[in-house]
Amino acid sequence: MEHKTATHALAALGHATRLSVFRLLVQAGHGGRLAGEIAADLGLPGATLSFHLKELAAAGLVSAEARGRSICYRADFKAMDSLVGYLTENCCAGDASCAPASRCGPAQ
Repeated sequence: MEHKTATHALAALGHATRLSVFRLLVQAGHGGRLAGEIAADLGLPGATLSFHLKELAAAGLVSAEARGRSICYRADFKAMDSLVGYLTENCCAGDASCAPASRCGPAQ
């Protein structure tokens, strides 16, 4: 992942509402959630949710798929793993006693 891409993703996640939306989509797994369900679960007006989903999509963190008259949103797990990998890429600066696989790597 490039620095600019990571910065954009982190900026998108740096807003409380967008972080809540993204976490909800991560919890939903690969099946994702319909926009109306997300709005209901988080108590957000549709226009507000739409704005935040647009920002997350622009950062490459979510994808959308039309399902009839609704839109299903999914977390992009590859992008999430890439971001975590970028953040932990040089964990402990090569110090063998750090055990980066257990401290810095993504949760198993």
